[in-house]
Amino acid sequence: MEAKAVRQEKDRLNKRLRGTPRDELEVRISKTLSWVLRHGAKKEGLFMRPDGYVRVKDLLALPKLQTVDFPTLERIVQRDAKARYNLLLEESEKSSLENVWWIRANQGHSIKEVDLEFQEIVDAGQIPMAVHGTNQKAWETIQKEGLSPMNRTYIHLAQHWGHIKGCNIPGLRNRSNVLIYIDVDRAIRSGIKFYLSANGVVLTKGDETGYLRPEFFMRVTDMYDLALTGWDGGRMLNGEVSTFKRKIEPAALGPRPRSPKQQESVSEEGSTLENQDQDRVTQEESYEPPRIRHSPIPPTSPIDPPLQFSIAS
Repeated sequence: MEAKAVRQEKDRLNKRLRGTPRDELEVRISKTLSWVLRHGAKKEGLFMRPDGYVRVKDLLALPKLQTVDFPTLERIVQRDAKARYNLLLEESEKSSLENVWWIRANQGHSIKEVDLEFQEIVDAGQIPMAVHGTNQKAWETIQKEGLSPMNRTYIHLAQHWGHIKGCNIPGLRNRSNVLIYIDVDRAIRSGIKFYLSANGVVLTKGDETGYLRPEFFMRVTDMYDLALTGWDGGRMLNGEVSTFKRKIEPAALGPRPRSPKQQESVSEEGSTLENQDQDRVTQEESYEPPRIRHSPIPPTSPIDPPLQFSIAS
């Protein structure tokens, strides 16, 4: 009976976690950590240092995280595919005092007082690319106004992309089906600053109005690398706003993955994508693919993960 009561109490406390009941427990814990460390520390009454760290002891004492112990927290930090968190062990100079563990989110804060030390990107050659993932509905506004931080301090950009479904890339949402490639070189020359976070996310606040305007969109595609209608190097052709329809154009990024529809077409008609692309080039001889200044990293390329632990001196 006592064990049953303990389980019931755990279940009651776990209901306070963010996420849905369909999510795995550690996913819900991670979502709760992310919200507290990025947005809710003040509301939860936690002391947060200017660099974004809070005491692990205080964090795990919150009612919504009372079922989480340190080994579980440590495991979540180590396994996080996007390296969202960093644990810091602060060793006491006095032997009579115990060492203190701190934790922070590596980026994504809406808390204005947090000042994380990011590496400034002064040359576009420091990163292979900068791409923002969004969805069809948001794109309808973005293509007119540009990107903005929304409820965050920075606009988040990824340094590479792969097949969106099932992959975890820092700076890119898994549900993205529109990819916006940024002309970092042109933006930097226009005075826009870019930074690199500890887990490899490219960050920018945009211009003085807080926007990264469409003039800095180098290329816009769907997740199969097919350019969206009307978009050529960030310009709306003939002054028309593009629609979310696929327009198959010569690939500026080399071989691209086939969409399910293309795969079906290939199997039924016995034709190849290369032949189809060649036919389109013949029909649209005036088309010039946009010049890509950054060579994308192939989806299978390894990216060195950031260190998850550090010891304060």
